[in-house]
Amino acid sequence: MNARLKALVVLMRVSQSVQDVLRKDIKAYGLNTTEFAVLELLYHEGDQPIQHIGKKILLSSGSITYVVDKLEQKGLIVRQDCLKDRRVTYAVITHSGKKFIEEVFPAHEKTIDSIFEELSEEELKTVTCLLKKVGFHASEK
Repeated sequence: MNARLKALVVLMRVSQSVQDVLRKDIKAYGLNTTEFAVLELLYHEGDQPIQHIGKKILLSSGSITYVVDKLEQKGLIVRQDCLKDRRVTYAVITHSGKKFIEEVFPAHEKTIDSIFEELSEEELKTVTCLLKKVGFHASEK
């Protein structure tokens, strides 16, 4: 197996392993990974036009509507019309949503830390830099 093919296989396997750990962690909070990503985005970046959320968390617009519906049913977010543009609707985190994220995010962050605990700070910087380099190059194709 050539080095590039081996790197790709390793990258894909690592990605799957990390996703499996995160999916299991997030499921314990009663959400799926997409719901968690939307809620986390709103918590950390504030109100977002629903039409832009998909681009930020890499999800199709049709799926975003479904996820927003589910989070709204759970009382974690609400939709709010834009006063300046009637075509735009914002997703807004509720007080319950903020409280929920504030309660679960520290434990989730510990799970993330545990995934990378085998790497030194220098190794983390290196792997981050290398992955960005591959990602930027791939996006140019």
